[in-house]
Amino acid sequence: MRMKRGFSTGFRAGLMAAAALLAFDMVGAPAVAATSGASVATQAVALPPLMPAPSSAQFPAGALPASGGFSVTWDSAPTPMLDRAAARFDARTAILAGGARAGASGAAIPVRVHVGDDPNVLTVQAKEGYTLSVGANGVVLNADGPTGVLRGFATLAQLIRAGASGPELAFATISDAPRFPWRGMMIDTSRHFMSVETVKRQIDAMELVKLNVLHFHLSDGTGFRVESRVLPSLTSKGSHDEYYTQAQLRDLVAYAADRGVRVVPEFDVPGHALAILLARPDLAAQHPVDPNPKNKNNAALDPTVPGTLELIKKLYAEMGAIFPDQYFHAGGDEVSPKQWTTNPKIVAYMHEHGFATPQALQAAFTADVEKILASQGKIMVGWDEVSEAPIPKNVVVEAWRSSKFISSATAEGHPVIVAVGYYLDLLQSAGQHYLVDPYDPSSVGVTREQANKMLAKGGDPVLINAFLNDPPPPPLNDAQKKLVLGGETPLWAELVTDETLDARFWPRSAAIAERFWSPAAVRDVDDMYRRLATVDTELTALGLQSEVNTRRMMARLAPEDPDAVQTLVSAIVPIRNYRLNRYSGAHGDHLDEIAEIASPDPMASIRFNALAARYAAGDHSVAPELRAQLQAWKDNDAAYTKVATSRGLVEAVPVSHDVATLATLGLNALDGNAGASDAGARAVLDSNLAQLALSTDITAAFGAANTPVAGVMIAFAPGVKTLLGK
Repeated sequence: MRMKRGFSTGFRAGLMAAAALLAFDMVGAPAVAATSGASVATQAVALPPLMPAPSSAQFPAGALPASGGFSVTWDSAPTPMLDRAAARFDARTAILAGGARAGASGAAIPVRVHVGDDPNVLTVQAKEGYTLSVGANGVVLNADGPTGVLRGFATLAQLIRAGASGPELAFATISDAPRFPWRGMMIDTSRHFMSVETVKRQIDAMELVKLNVLHFHLSDGTGFRVESRVLPSLTSKGSHDEYYTQAQLRDLVAYAADRGVRVVPEFDVPGHALAILLARPDLAAQHPVDPNPKNKNNAALDPTVPGTLELIKKLYAEMGAIFPDQYFHAGGDEVSPKQWTTNPKIVAYMHEHGFATPQALQAAFTADVEKILASQGKIMVGWDEVSEAPIPKNVVVEAWRSSKFISSATAEGHPVIVAVGYYLDLLQSAGQHYLVDPYDPSSVGVTREQANKMLAKGGDPVLINAFLNDPPPPPLNDAQKKLVLGGETPLWAELVTDETLDARFWPRSAAIAERFWSPAAVRDVDDMYRRLATVDTELTALGLQSEVNTRRMMARLAPEDPDAVQTLVSAIVPIRNYRLNRYSGAHGDHLDEIAEIASPDPMASIRFNALAARYAAGDHSVAPELRAQLQAWKDNDAAYTKVATSRGLVEAVPVSHDVATLATLGLNALDGNAGASDAGARAVLDSNLAQLALSTDITAAFGAANTPVAGVMIAFAPGVKTLLGK
């Protein structure tokens, strides 16, 4: 197969402007070689903004003009899937290089592809490795299997850069393979239903950053989101008229498979079962079933009645036929013990069968569910609660509450998927997620001191003990490491809608994708942000709607001047660790206020803080840019105050004033008048610094005391502190 498309010689202005945002020293830097992933981190100032960073890469000086596009040839006849992959590569590289233009000059860059055999395509054993050589004679891509072609194409597209005469392809020699075979994202479409188009956008972005598992959470207390023909009442009573047809889901699975992405469904049992119980109230642990409880997550199935397992067998058989992947997620999380211990019949059953605790009863239930799935050719995945009592060793445990479950589950011989440390709905920064390693059983959890504080605030002792990671477990041994399949980025959707999903997943998922793919030594946060700015812009150019949707939300709230909202948003971050959930609940559960618009990683503030550090270290060449940014934030106060009349914006007027105050502090420091600031301004700085420090502490979710105004914090406060020499 051959294809050719002409490129315009000019790059999209927006793409290149954002691509340069954090590339502090890239312009004019000489090319250097990186011999391993570690070198990518230490020498990345002069390297292309690839993400994930390759296992091994060398970047000699030179590039090929890319204005003529690419011509792909195959050593052997490609499959239809590979033909489609080449077509996507052609379309995407045209966009990244500025768009197609009739009559564009320049020869097409030849791309020769060799593909190895892989009988395990679309399994956890799929061959994803590849080598890539870009030189004067063109490109050679050698892939271990068809999936490796997709990964090589993704890297090749990222090698396109701006040159003096137009788009060009950087010379490179790359040998690459993933560190972990399971690199996933979890979309919760139960709490807020997401359209098929929205889900497909995430799959497209997953392919571009080499993520390969879509964990699709389809059933919970708030909704059962799949058409069921075997049990139609699940759809008619549990979906609230928002669900996917089976035809839509089969199309979605095929769409993902084309992009090297497996779809693993989750239908949660025995807890989080309200939507199921609306259809089958006879199977409830508590009667009668309240259709509108205060907490929709609590309702649980009764594991002691035969009808429960009969329902699960029928449901899983039907759903398993829609989702052909070998793995099937059965949930198992957050089963409220009171659902069972306050039911006399269940208590009697426990006594009769020797179950001393609800955990023991759940373990027996889990074993039964595992047998059902095994009989249907599936491997069961469950959240880490399922591992609190003995269960079959082939059950895959997804660790989410504390990193200690990585240790305990692998010690018991269970394969493990790591979600703890990567929960995007905590609204932590990309940098914080980036430093969590799937092999580290001590990285996430609470200390005994933190646990005591949470207990004092009325926290559930059972839940807090699950998060307790003190003393931390020892490092994993080699046998345990072999059981760690990889990790996932969950995004629970209490505060996420179709409109905000893209912005909440991205670009942070790209940073975490690097943690799952690249060598462990690649962990330079500053360099990650340098490359993430470019990758974020590329993902936007290729279809993500983060920017478009965010801009529409701003315009809806301030139609006369959305720019004023955008400038304020560039200076703030939402409060973290579920504090925003509490804030939203106390303010009417509105999902279109400024905290929902604000990003966990505002690039302008990240840039400012990095430049402030350079200035403090003696590089005063960055002073003009620092001054311009501070002046823009200061001047914006009047504009924002004028337009902030809607419910979603008015609460942030004091925040706008504080932004102007901190900007003035920074300007005074640049003028050499740091001591001229009054005590009130310093108090504003200290307050925001304290809130930012608190935001890294998960215990802040317990209790809503001292919640910042409007549910946001000022993100550039650390940079102002640096300029002041504090």
